Amino acid sequence: MGDWIVSIEGTEAGARLALVLALLAAVLHAVFGALQKGRHDPLLARGVIDASYGLMAAPFALFVVPWPEPHMWPIFAGAFVIHAFYKWTTLAAYRRGAYTVVYPVMRGTGPLFTVIGAWLVFGETFAGVQWLGVAVLLAGLYGLALYNMARITVARETLVPALWFAVLTGLFVALYTTYDAYGIRATADPFTFLAWFFFIDGMLYPFLAWAFWRRLPEKPPLGPLALRGVFGGLVAFASFGSVMLATRLDQVGEAAVLRETSTVFAAGIGWLFLKESIGPVRLVLMGLIAAGAVIVEAGG
Repeated sequence: MGDWIVSIEGTEAGARLALVLALLAAVLHAVFGALQKGRHDPLLARGVIDASYGLMAAPFALFVVPWPEPHMWPIFAGAFVIHAFYKWTTLAAYRRGAYTVVYPVMRGTGPLFTVIGAWLVFGETFAGVQWLGVAVLLAGLYGLALYNMARITVARETLVPALWFAVLTGLFVALYTTYDAYGIRATADPFTFLAWFFFIDGMLYPFLAWAFWRRLPEKPPLGPLALRGVFGGLVAFASFGSVMLATRLDQVGEAAVLRETSTVFAAGIGWLFLKESIGPVRLVLMGLIAAGAVIVEAGG
């Protein structure tokens, strides 16, 4: 599989597969975000998810994929640090703000800075039409956040810090997207990067979550948490793995923009499972998000 991925890099087939993978990542990332914002504290959910995908990745990292080249170890260390801070800011935003407010801000901040980062690191450039698409997508994302912010009635006293953490999360999204794209391109086999990334990345937050769980006066049962972790681990593999492969196959900026259509799917999840309403205005704003992604892809 790794050899086939490498063989189609920079080809029309690779670009088509990157498009499919980025859209798949968008759907699954919306599910992943909702799993962290569900009935359990976000830190507990994050801990069991990381533990699950770390354990699932271990046998592949140790016994299946080719061993990482020596130069990959500093890259893995950098990814570990970046993702640790990204998770912390994400959890801080989820704890303080409504999902339909903080999620669009997180995802709206990310693609703009990712496009800039891809230009600085990889020399990628966007055409004028593609920048128009980015502007349309950002208008939909931030418009959705503002509309939701005006209508929420809960957690308003913590809304301002939630938004600051959401913006900071978006910056880390841009940083890890660009950095991970560099990492997956730095090794001969992309699945070596994926297996070792998930294995290493799953080592910290399970211990933080366990310490938090032990301090709770009323501890949630571990069974439902473990089930959420297994499901979330599988979703994380498919979501993050898809977008990482997309950034190896095609432009990093395009993959980042397409992934941010996850906000459209997140709104549907918020409506179905978190009892958060949509309405005609949100539908129009979500249409802008989708239209922006289409313009970016067509302009490329």
